[in-house]
Amino acid sequence: MVLPASPAWAQAARYELDPDHLTVAFLVDHIGYAKTLGLFRTARGSYSFDEATGRLSAVRIEVDTRSVFTNQRQRDEHLKGADFLNSGEFPTLVFSAETARRTGERTFEIAGQLQLLGKTQPLTLQATWNKSAESPIGPIGRRPYVMGVSARGSFKRSAFGMNYAVANGWVGDEVALIIEFEAIRK
Repeated sequence: MVLPASPAWAQAARYELDPDHLTVAFLVDHIGYAKTLGLFRTARGSYSFDEATGRLSAVRIEVDTRSVFTNQRQRDEHLKGADFLNSGEFPTLVFSAETARRTGERTFEIAGQLQLLGKTQPLTLQATWNKSAESPIGPIGRRPYVMGVSARGSFKRSAFGMNYAVANGWVGDEVALIIEFEAIRK
């Protein structure tokens, strides 16, 4: 007889974000004309997940603010400076969450904390578990087990004291956060 998985038998697996398949990006309004799309080229993270129960825990994503890229060198240098990310003093942006709430078969609400510019504010990510399977790439018997996730959230940069050009509306206060990744089960 086969018994369904129960929380007592559930086993969470540890996952590490694959830096080769990780995108942390953002969209911010620029004077009302268009949104500027940027990304961070260097990030890492991990979490625990139990596929049988859907329990997600110990989420942590660390972003190197010095790796910001918007495809315009002068703007990138400005973003690294004191008006925005102040990367010299605060080289890391961190999102962390102890747990998550399952909202559907493959969707989750991850209520966590965003640490930026020496301040910590709440941030909720809406996440979709896209797929989990053994990777089709690599030698048979040594292919990693991979999980793919899409997550979205937003925050006000002024909540972190990043007020440059907010009052005159040149740079939007609302930052849309876009996270796409594949993670490898360890």
